[in-house]
Amino acid sequence: MAETMTETKKVKRRNYNNVAYIMVAPFVIVFLIFSVYPVLRTLQLSFTDYKGYGELNFTGLKNYLRVLTDKYFWKSLGNTLNIWILNIVLQLGLAFLLTIIFSDIKYKIKGLSIFRCIFYLPNIIATTSVAFLFKTLLDWRYGTVNQILYKLGIVSSPIDWLGQTETAPYVASVILSWMWFGNSFIMLMAGVQGINKDYFEAAAIDGAGRWTVFGKITLPLLKPILLYVSITSLIGGLQMFDLPFLMFNGTKGDPLGVTQTMVMYMYKFGFETHQVGYASAIAYVLFTLILVVSLIQFKVMNGKED
Repeated sequence: MAETMTETKKVKRRNYNNVAYIMVAPFVIVFLIFSVYPVLRTLQLSFTDYKGYGELNFTGLKNYLRVLTDKYFWKSLGNTLNIWILNIVLQLGLAFLLTIIFSDIKYKIKGLSIFRCIFYLPNIIATTSVAFLFKTLLDWRYGTVNQILYKLGIVSSPIDWLGQTETAPYVASVILSWMWFGNSFIMLMAGVQGINKDYFEAAAIDGAGRWTVFGKITLPLLKPILLYVSITSLIGGLQMFDLPFLMFNGTKGDPLGVTQTMVMYMYKFGFETHQVGYASAIAYVLFTLILVVSLIQFKVMNGKED
């Protein structure tokens, strides 16, 4: 009797597991087809001279050597970092400032959920709409920004914000910061709300200033969230494409290519000149750069505990 019950339980457990496998199977199949296969296929193409049609001719490391010696690739990497560094400084700086203000128990600011919505709103606006909006505002002839600056007597002649090498990349940085600071603020604020309030109350009783509280309590306890925000920002920054592409004349990255990012450079070879094999090699070099820098960030921020 006992053996029969044991067999029955085994059969039920096996049937239960089979049902679970069936339920998970659609996701696994979709993931393998649309995520794993493209990654492996791109790796294969990076060792060929594939042009998007015809046969695959194996070329070994030729594409990778070409990438490493391509001065325009390294220029596009420099452009990407130039835009991203200012972007992350402004983005995290504004997010930190707002976090300090909204987490300070002395201020007791109400309506945090409303402010969250307002700050996060630019992040959910389509990038095409953002690009069109700022191209209109910053137009050097009829743009609202130039007209306001001229009326106030700040400038004597219109500034070509999008057509000068001195201003174009920094305009992109500021717009990207405006789009993404709300996301960073929500992440940091969520981390602050997870900190025990007794720390802040004890610091307030001891007479600690808000900067002391931030430096000695908030910032150390926000390290995991800060690590996540910095790494995801780095990944997104190195994959920057849509806003510069829409605002600065496609893959050319005008003016004089200073806004041409690595992904725009890769896109040019993959979809305009049909050098798919070379574009695939660029993709994997980009992947390697992101992986290495992310590991360095992770190591630096988690290397030594106080």
